[in-house]
Amino acid sequence: MKKLFVFLAVLGFIAISAQYAAAQTETPTGEIEQVEIPIHQQLKTKYIEGGPGFMSTILLCLVFGLALGIERILYLSLSETNTSKLLAKVDEAMKEGGVPAAMEICRNTRGPVASIFYQGLSRVDQGLEVVEKSIASYGSVQMMELEKGFSWIQLFIAIAPMFGFLGTVVGMVQAFDAIESAGDISPTIVAGGIKVALITTVFGLIVAIILQLLYNYLISKLDGIVSSMEDASISMIDILVKYEK
Repeated sequence: MKKLFVFLAVLGFIAISAQYAAAQTETPTGEIEQVEIPIHQQLKTKYIEGGPGFMSTILLCLVFGLALGIERILYLSLSETNTSKLLAKVDEAMKEGGVPAAMEICRNTRGPVASIFYQGLSRVDQGLEVVEKSIASYGSVQMMELEKGFSWIQLFIAIAPMFGFLGTVVGMVQAFDAIESAGDISPTIVAGGIKVALITTVFGLIVAIILQLLYNYLISKLDGIVSSMEDASISMIDILVKYEK
């Protein structure tokens, strides 16, 4: 097993050396001149070299993951509510117009917190215990709505590097087949297979890193909303207790 790892490392070094040599040109004076290639052209070249099958699959993981992430960012941003302001309005409405006025305030306010308040206020006549259960139950429903799509983002985070590693394995197999057919280890023989292996792995890991950062941002945003919902629900019960007396 150790010999195999050493052999693969040698192959990788040969392939990288061959790519580095190909990216340089020699001037008539014998000096080596670096060729400037635009970044978009480099990405396009690497995408083609990595193979359309694996690279397209990895790209689809990135596109779908970003689409879901952006949609969730917009949804969570619209779900944020100034709970202090909402509680003050509900308190004032309860003081002046009772439960119907408070329900009207909640009906005209956007976000899961206002929806939870509305469900709780609609059951005030059944007692505070029923109101608490209603708030808890509907809070769970709102949580599911907020978390919708998160599992798909996690899936793309997991399978993007898997496709990259699969491309690595396929590239290694191609390299060994080329070596077996030629009976020789030279950069021109093994560079193609090793290149596929390295490129697909790199792109798969890059996609996973991007989506993981996006997912962690969504989780932090979700935690803030959930914490706000829980605090507001407790304050809402306190308001109902105050006016029940």
